[in-house]
Amino acid sequence: MTSPSDTPPQAPSPTGGDRELVDALAQLSFLVLNALTEIAGQHDSSIIQARLLGVLRDREPMMNELGRHLGLDKSSISGLVDRAQRRGLVTRTVSAIDRRAFQVSITDAGRQLVEQIAAQFSERIETFVAPLSETHRRLLKQLALQIVAADAHHRGIDLRATSG
Repeated sequence: MTSPSDTPPQAPSPTGGDRELVDALAQLSFLVLNALTEIAGQHDSSIIQARLLGVLRDREPMMNELGRHLGLDKSSISGLVDRAQRRGLVTRTVSAIDRRAFQVSITDAGRQLVEQIAAQFSERIETFVAPLSETHRRLLKQLALQIVAADAHHRGIDLRATSG
């Protein structure tokens, strides 16, 4: 027979004990990612290519900055940009600031594609949040923006739009 003192203590939960929050956010992320994957696929694109075009809608980053935005290393971002450039979705030009670096811009074809994907994605998100009251929708938006901004700050990413 064992006494309570013989039972090893349980390690604290890495989430502070809120497993339901972790599960809910994981399920929500799967829902959103699946929707974006499906919509991008309908346009012969991958989710990462849709994300690339989404980043380029309002900024013209250098390749290394683009890699930070997308969480990709140098060779992966180069391959992604190469494939998008072959499809006529982006252009890559030598930076006026640093001749060793490349700046990436969206083309008219890329902008048209990302706008189509964004419109469909927006419709899908609207169906997801339809059961929420307007107050809860605003709160969800505020909390999501706060989480994203904190993560971007932690990773050294400036989320402000910068074109040109």
